[in-house]
Parts: sequence; structure tokens; C-alpha cells
Amino acid sequence: MSTIVNLRQMRVDQRGIIKTVAAQGELGRRIRDMGLVPGTEVTVIGRAPLKDPVALRLKGFTLTLRNSEADFITVELPEDDLV
Repeated sequence: MSTIVNLRQMRVDQRGIIKTVAAQGELGRRIRDMGLVPGTEVTVIGRAPLKDPVALRLKGFTLTLRNSEADFITVELPEDDLV
């Protein structure tokens, strides 16, 4: 059984599959344009000292995302990598 969590809740080196992007309007378009779309595998590779922003690895590139943006993204964690 897998678990659905908010992207902000993921630990460093944890991976998962994006399930939903709830952001609407310009923010939603921008998030999707960065490649954060449902079905994409994403790995948290680091966090800034104050936990914001978060560095992600997906589709062969690294991306940083503010926690306020990460709040709109839900991720399914594989059974072997639960929080």
C-alpha cells in the first residue's frame, strides 16, 4: 500500500510520483511548465538551511521550489519508502 503526502512533507533522498497539482491560474501553469505534472517521478535532493526552498530532481534536471508552491503538489510514495 502506498501513501499520498504533500511534497513539502517529503524527506531528503525520498522519491515519489506526482499525483495532483492543485494550483490554479498562473501559478498552476508555471508549476506545470516546470515539468511538475501528474505521473512524473520526483526525488527530493536537498533543502536550504531553513527548509525553504526544496531542491528536486526530475526528468534529468534539478529544480528548486518554494514550500508555498510545494504545498499544491501531492505525491504518492512507494511502499518501500514511506515517511
